[in-house]
Amino acid sequence: QVQLLESGGGLVQAGGSLRLSCAASGRTFSSYAMGWFRQAPGKEREFVAALNWSGDKTLYSDPVKGRFTISRDNAKNTVYLQMNSLKPEDTAIYYCAADRYRRPVVARREYEYDYWGQGTQVTVSS
Repeated sequence: QVQLLESGGGLVQAGGSLRLSCAASGRTFSSYAMGWFRQAPGKEREFVAALNWSGDKTLYSDPVKGRFTISRDNAKNTVYLQMNSLKPEDTAIYYCAADRYRRPVVARREYEYDYWGQGTQVTVSS
């Protein structure tokens, strides 16, 4: 099993940056693909970014392309989401998720992920 714990959320002004972290427990962490999702008030949870732990595949949703970067540090069992040029529409609860299946294509749907963190709030003010 894998336990995930997000951190790094907070309140930031538009145009600013935040780096979210997701610390994972589990000896098979390096075999898992990792993803970030977010849920804004009154909206459905949506895919943000993901990467395959083989290190050769990443995927981003259109609204965050060019602004967000997903990365990992297997030695620390941690995945990151660097968020730059933040906009008010980025305001949401951000969730970290782990996919135990070694897919040839990075997953982008909630049901493809097996473990979830509790979420961390990101609020962007204008």
